Amino acid sequence: MPISNTTGFKPAWWLNNPHLQTLWPALLRRPPSPVTTRERLTTSDGDFIDIDWCGDASRPVVMLIHGLSGSSNSTYILGMQVALHSKGFSSVALNFRGCSGQPNQTARCYHSGDTDDLDFLYRHIRNACPHTPLAAVGYSLGGNVLLKWLGEGRRNVDLFAAAAVSVPLLLNLCSSRMDLGFSRLYRNQLLRELKQYIHLKHKHLQTMGHAKEADMLRKLGDLSPIRSFWQYDDRVIAGLYPFRDVHDYYAKSSSRQYLKDILTPTLVIHALDDPFMTPQVIPSVEELSPAVHVELARSGGHVGFVAGNIPGRPRYWLEERIPYFFLQQLESRLNGSG
Repeated sequence: MPISNTTGFKPAWWLNNPHLQTLWPALLRRPPSPVTTRERLTTSDGDFIDIDWCGDASRPVVMLIHGLSGSSNSTYILGMQVALHSKGFSSVALNFRGCSGQPNQTARCYHSGDTDDLDFLYRHIRNACPHTPLAAVGYSLGGNVLLKWLGEGRRNVDLFAAAAVSVPLLLNLCSSRMDLGFSRLYRNQLLRELKQYIHLKHKHLQTMGHAKEADMLRKLGDLSPIRSFWQYDDRVIAGLYPFRDVHDYYAKSSSRQYLKDILTPTLVIHALDDPFMTPQVIPSVEELSPAVHVELARSGGHVGFVAGNIPGRPRYWLEERIPYFFLQQLESRLNGSG
């Protein structure tokens, strides 16, 4: 059965609600320190993306895709790089455009359905290392991008495994959920960061003399009155990309509709108490391909899943579960049964 009602995850008793699970790793985790090397890739539209390698292609490589307002410096990315390296994997963390610490050169941003840069990274690695075993992990928005890309790519994608964590599988429901209760605090912080992202990008493009690109952002208007993701996505994402409006964006970019077409062995990890969404986003068995396995936890928050019996000494369960899944799938592939 491709949906499991238990992950085997047991939350730390001292982080016993979804907000503590969500906030502890985001705010209080000491950032791990993998040894990384940055590489800049020039894209076909004359822009760039920055990627951070931990290890090299002499080992199996795992692509890591961060969430909204994240980067390769997000603690969940750094922690996974350390965990993967200890299990014999290399990793490469993708920074979406403008997320690497330096504004990019065009008005183009990133969004939940934009799979182009992930595909570009995949092709770059495949061209350089055609025989290297390759996998991917996506978190939140990055998980949505990954699942959509896997479903779009079907037989054109050669990965031995994939994992997606805390994915907003139905964007409309998730945007509405963020307007309720305590979740509004997360929404407000993310919107502040997104508005700052656009402001700094616009200023950079003006300074660099990219008048046409800067004007595309200017035409978005004053973003300060925006108070919801519905408004932001309607104004900014539908304004910069070829969507009719926010409804068109959500309908085309939500990843749940692509799950039935995924051929890569894929683990989807989700907490029922995720404060960024509701249980209604969870797919039915009939919506999944045989390659997709969904593991549900009663608790875990959003990209949390913090375990540990001793207060102040957490274990980050995702960094145990996902490498173990990859080792299983890699062995299956190498034995010819995958």
